[in-house]
Amino acid sequence: MTRRPMPGLVVGALLAAFAGSVAAQQPVYTTGYVPGVAGCDVKNCGYWLTTSGPADNNVLKSATYNGAKGLAGNLCWRTGYWAPSMATAQCDPDLVPKPAPAPAPAPKPAPAPAPAPAPAPAPAPKPAPAPAPMVQKITLASKALFDFDKAVLRPEGRAAIDSDIIAKLPMVQKLELVLVTGHTDRIGSQQYNQKLSERRADAVRDYLVSKGVPRDKIETLGMGKTQPVPGVVCNQKNMKELIACLQPNRRVEVEVKGEAIKK
Repeated sequence: MTRRPMPGLVVGALLAAFAGSVAAQQPVYTTGYVPGVAGCDVKNCGYWLTTSGPADNNVLKSATYNGAKGLAGNLCWRTGYWAPSMATAQCDPDLVPKPAPAPAPAPKPAPAPAPAPAPAPAPAPKPAPAPAPMVQKITLASKALFDFDKAVLRPEGRAAIDSDIIAKLPMVQKLELVLVTGHTDRIGSQQYNQKLSERRADAVRDYLVSKGVPRDKIETLGMGKTQPVPGVVCNQKNMKELIACLQPNRRVEVEVKGEAIKK
């Protein structure tokens, strides 16, 4: 609170009566009340000043009444020409513009988002599986290859090998094996027929080699009379008729095995 302005004559009378005693008593108060410091610029001050106070405590203040600390004391006296623009923070703090609050610190910039992880590279496509080896089995009738009970290739036999085997080899992408297996009918002993089937297989092998088939790719096998063709039943008593009936069993089988066979 600040005491309100008083008429100049009254203020003058009060000053004349109390100026000396207030100035003399200001350093010490019997009630124990010590007024706060209030200073004012003597060149532009709207409050009554003391004649002896220092520059930082030269505003005349009221005394203490009724022995109560702060009840009516420590009030600055305004002059008749006082204006709100002359208010000081020590006398009229409510009239002094409050200092603008310090600006809030600028918010810290949000940290830059971490770069998104690079996408994992797509897995390399699995190589296509190697084509499964394929086997082409060709059966050559012994009648076209050899005379009965013989192991020498006939001209018709060579022609049959050329058309049925040699002509088909280029279709094999990677030649792995050529298996030549000779067979006979049941006429004669097993020992004899075994040798005959081997000689016939060897004759076909030799002809294939002469046509450019690598010898190390060819294997020969003689089965004698142990693998007759299923379903061929011959019970003829006449030898000539029996030989004719057993013809399907006298054969040579050629199996061509490669990595793939081109379409």
